Amino acid sequence: MKIENRLEEIGIELPPPVKPVANYVTTVQTGNLVFTSGHGPVNMSGELEKGQLGTDMTIEEGYQSARLVGLGLISTLKDTLGDLDRIKRVIKVVGFVNSTPDFLDHPKVVNGVSDLFVEVFGDKGKHARSAVGMVQLPGGIPVEVEVIVEIED
Repeated sequence: MKIENRLEEIGIELPPPVKPVANYVTTVQTGNLVFTSGHGPVNMSGELEKGQLGTDMTIEEGYQSARLVGLGLISTLKDTLGDLDRIKRVIKVVGFVNSTPDFLDHPKVVNGVSDLFVEVFGDKGKHARSAVGMVQLPGGIPVEVEVIVEIED
């Protein structure tokens, strides 16, 4: 339970794992890879954050929203795997940013989740990544992220 100790050490409390809102599952495992569905920023009260970069959110607010998404992803992975120490490596992060057409700092927003993964998992949290802009995301959320992780048996 080293990762759980690390979370406690840095003062991170995980939100409840998300539940599907349609006909899909939150994770799929094939071999030693786990793919997550897209997650949005759900606060500890279970409410979705809303906003759009370039209109009513700053880069820092978007960064914090992406960090919140990362916490939700970690919670979902813990729920799926039972033990976060089974994560051998975060392989890929794909971040979608709800933004105006002229917003250009998508990577700075998605850094919120990337920085969190390195803070929590150390070198195992370093990953390949895409950060792309969308004119809108479901429910008006500012950030949606999906990840692929490699796990130990």
